[in-house]
Amino acid sequence: MRKAKEVIRLTYGFGLSQRQVARTCGVARSSVADYLARAERAGISWPLPDGISDQEIEKKLFSSASESPGKRPLPDCAYIQQELRRHKKYNLTLDLLWQEYKQIHPDGYQYSQFCVYYRRWRKKLDYSMRQEHVWGEKLFVDYGEGLNLVDPKTGEPVKTQLFVAVWGASNYTYAEATLTQQLPDWIGSHIRAFEYFGCVPQAVVPDCLKSAVTRACLYEPDINPTYADLAEHYNVAVFPARPRKPKDKAKVETGVLIAKRWILAVLRHRTFYTLKELNQAMAELLEQLNSRLLRKMKKSRRELFESFERPQSGSLPQTAYEYADWKNPRVNIDYHIEVDHHYYSVPYGLLGAKLSVRLTARTVEVLHKGARVACHPRSYDPHKYTTLKEHMPLAHQKYLEWTPSRMIQRAARIGPATAQFVEAILLSRRYPEHGYRSCLGIVRLEKHYPRERIEAAANRALTFNSLSYRSLKSILAKGLDRFTEEPPKTPSLFHENIRGDSYYH
Repeated sequence: MRKAKEVIRLTYGFGLSQRQVARTCGVARSSVADYLARAERAGISWPLPDGISDQEIEKKLFSSASESPGKRPLPDCAYIQQELRRHKKYNLTLDLLWQEYKQIHPDGYQYSQFCVYYRRWRKKLDYSMRQEHVWGEKLFVDYGEGLNLVDPKTGEPVKTQLFVAVWGASNYTYAEATLTQQLPDWIGSHIRAFEYFGCVPQAVVPDCLKSAVTRACLYEPDINPTYADLAEHYNVAVFPARPRKPKDKAKVETGVLIAKRWILAVLRHRTFYTLKELNQAMAELLEQLNSRLLRKMKKSRRELFESFERPQSGSLPQTAYEYADWKNPRVNIDYHIEVDHHYYSVPYGLLGAKLSVRLTARTVEVLHKGARVACHPRSYDPHKYTTLKEHMPLAHQKYLEWTPSRMIQRAARIGPATAQFVEAILLSRRYPEHGYRSCLGIVRLEKHYPRERIEAAANRALTFNSLSYRSLKSILAKGLDRFTEEPPKTPSLFHENIRGDSYYH
């Protein structure tokens, strides 16, 4: 509008030619002619009427008669947007809505102009709030698609994931490649990122992937227990981005694009066979990225980080976080819990309670209502027991009925062979309580099989000394209890082709 008003002023106020006006205003002569033609049609000259605003002048100059609602009805853009959202599952298109519009208004706009009006209206709704980032406050993390490795054995491509962490205020960046987005890789990338920065932010802003958020919610998302444990270890908060709101983490969205442009694009022609080799090459380019001068700031990401971000950040703990899984087993009647197919004892007073277990590579820490009630060295022997004597009861007060004799009597209801089998299991264990779980499973087989079959299976298991619930159940499932095992036939030592010992005398 400023250019148009200046053209009108110089032409009608000073009587300059169109060529002179074009040279003075820095516009094309055809544009001057167009402005003057519009002003003549609108009845505008110089000086302008008192009190007229720029919006009114623009409306008079640039509103076309073809755009007048009286000539052609404008499409209802709000209705179009509402229909597109409401019927998204049907893949509703603008073309179909235009056809409906033409049925109501046969003299309406054609499809291309119909789309122009809607998109022009829709564009006005796309507004964003500018985020102001405080030094040392937030670290944004996310994944992108990484380069492919080459399997040295098969030559097949192996996909990788690009992990990127970006500080909110300085844009200081960390990037590495991982094989997956699973929890161990997710946690490991955070640990290495914190070590690379040498400090920690006040808060981490991740996406809503399963490794970070077990249940996405706009108001109260559930943080993955292992991720929450990491945040507690480093004394940082976790603020997940809202579901389907990528602008909440726009910093790292841009950071992923920059990492692809200045790191992955440079390495696109190289062949990598191991993840270590790829990350070494990425680390060199990452240093160059963080040392590049930002055009507007005239400083590098590293200079901004060291000058302003690091002083406001938290310090690293003395030890790095040790990866831990979390389980929620329930205590069985033998006061043991099952964790990764191994059994660990807990105080017998917790029978039937549901506990929380923090499982690291070396230890198994058992928690009840936030308090530690047991701790064991981790064992990788399946179906074995780790028992502390202090966890064993002096007398089975409340659960006194669960004794070895009680187990044998219960099995005797099925038959003598089953009772003998249960007794053999209890005697084979270091502590009889270790066999309770197997014995309970055996007596409960009566719900699925007749007693005669269980008796036959118990006889067969005793014959082969297979003293476990699994072997008994396998015999029943495969129907081996219906067959009697015949002793192997001993081959005869007498044959016409055998010379005998007298031949050698």
